[in-house]
Amino acid sequence: MGWRTVMFGFLRSRRRDTRRGDEGEVLFLDWHHPWLFFLAVGTMLMSVMDAFMTLQLLDRGMVEANPVMAAALGQGTTFFAVSKMLMTGTSILALVFLAKARFLNRFRAGLMLTVFFSVYACLICYEFVFLLRSM
Repeated sequence: MGWRTVMFGFLRSRRRDTRRGDEGEVLFLDWHHPWLFFLAVGTMLMSVMDAFMTLQLLDRGMVEANPVMAAALGQGTTFFAVSKMLMTGTSILALVFLAKARFLNRFRAGLMLTVFFSVYACLICYEFVFLLRSM
């Protein structure tokens, strides 16, 4: 499978909308809005940046506030990085897959991806400020 196949599948996806009038709202589609792709890739990249900056801040005397990640750090930096990327990646895939589903019958699950992106952006800024202060 090459890039040509991926691009053809992306541009010519079959299931973008309902097929029948009585089908109602479709939850699972072949095509997702490009905004979801931006949010997913951006969140994953910020997760990588967060892991790197966390390790830098730990070297400068800071403490990991997340108890799950603190336990992962106890196993070593490689385990920390792999588990962080695995948890983040799995969560992003689930949110993109369920992007049209309603959470608590109020808002779409895709909105959660926007929330996670925003929280990661704030966290990256917070860590960046602390890295600048420690220099």
